[in-house]
Amino acid sequence: MNWVLSGLGQRIAAYLERAEHGYEPFTPSNPDALRATLRPGDVLLVEGNNRISGVIKYLTQSTWSHAALYVGPIGERETTDGEPLVLVEAVLGQGVIGAPLSKYGQFHTRICRPIGLTADDCARVCTYAAERIGFDYDVKNIFDLMRYLFPLPVPQRWRRRMMSLGSGHPTRIICSALIAQAFEHVRYPILPKITRLPSRAARRDLLEIRHSSLYAPRDFDISPYFQLVKPTIEHGFDYRRLAWAHLPDTHDAMPTAAEDDDILDDVAAASRL
Repeated sequence: MNWVLSGLGQRIAAYLERAEHGYEPFTPSNPDALRATLRPGDVLLVEGNNRISGVIKYLTQSTWSHAALYVGPIGERETTDGEPLVLVEAVLGQGVIGAPLSKYGQFHTRICRPIGLTADDCARVCTYAAERIGFDYDVKNIFDLMRYLFPLPVPQRWRRRMMSLGSGHPTRIICSALIAQAFEHVRYPILPKITRLPSRAARRDLLEIRHSSLYAPRDFDISPYFQLVKPTIEHGFDYRRLAWAHLPDTHDAMPTAAEDDDILDDVAAASRL
């Protein structure tokens, strides 16, 4: 019976993974800037373009439908084109895999960086995720998968539960759960439940880690413990160098930063006369 359910689950997963035609990111990423900005331990959020992405966006009321963990080169693993595998992700129907950065070069993405994570714990997070490459994606619970086929209006209080695919098998992981478990391994918070003690003398917050299956990609975006990093401005951004389609190209005439400093020095000298 299990093989029948698994086979049906794989067919449903393949249908949900089909890309929607006509997808075009409103704000595509800059692949070179993205590559130069990412660090091990960073969570890369992705605006997906397949059928299940639309459902996840609805359930989470978010732009982000997928999450991958940047771990750096995974040993000597490469694509057939020789590009190193640097991302660890759980993909519906495939399981936990390593992926090259170019996979999401044309997608709208966001970098969420854990703040204050020590080098040792960062290595442990990356190792934890990389060691799970080859684990299955959870397709055993057919009823869970079928809910994604019929994206009916869902009350807000139930949407988070609908994100949880739950066979409970330790080797069957969804994308957000994989990353949540990796950070949970070193007790780094994402969106912990907070319990306030009633006693004034002992008033403090107790943090309780949520179950990993309840995390969604957007949780890394709204977490107060992850910094949003934008590659386009991380390595310097000068709005004056932009070429606008409706305006003549005048950026060659724009002063450089050094020229700006010279102009300011001249103005200051003139004011002292």
